[in-house]
Amino acid sequence: MSTNIIPTNSPQATVNNDGSSDLTLDALVETLDSLRVAPALEEIDALLREVAVRDDELRPHLGFKNGTYARHRVFRNEFAELMVLCWQPGQKTPIHDHNGSFGAVRVLQGIMWETMFGFDEAQKICYRSAREWQSGLVTGADVPDIHQLGNPEVSGQNLITLHIYAPPLGVLNTYKVGSTEIGHYTPDEFMDGAGI
Repeated sequence: MSTNIIPTNSPQATVNNDGSSDLTLDALVETLDSLRVAPALEEIDALLREVAVRDDELRPHLGFKNGTYARHRVFRNEFAELMVLCWQPGQKTPIHDHNGSFGAVRVLQGIMWETMFGFDEAQKICYRSAREWQSGLVTGADVPDIHQLGNPEVSGQNLITLHIYAPPLGVLNTYKVGSTEIGHYTPDEFMDGAGI
């Protein structure tokens, strides 16, 4: 059963007459900081749909790298983690799961490709489907979703995404198509601006 994660003493999102939201990035951080349990996927999905990120709030968390996408932590406690990821054209994650954490992503700028995977009869990772997410759209990863995210080379533009994980990411499992081998990454290996 899901609980309401927006506490009474935290700024709540209101929808203005023009359709905009008052849930800023700073207010989202306050909301996550006030959590006393890890939120469900539906709850983090709703928060990302409601948040309106201002340029001045986003600017300190931007930074692109050559060779790999860059992860920038905005907030983390024992219940949730908020990150901004910056992607140049052609950059993508390895195929991975979140190893017990729910994940939701909002595209702030650009186009994000998401490829979904599953297991075949021999328990090897195989392709299932692909989706494209435009600016403003939100997608969520349930447990045990296996996927790959990326900025398509053909986009010709940078991609900026906002991510919430609940609970925070631990060791991620990584996969290769046609293989039963499972790799692992720890948060220390892909933080401080580094991708995996």
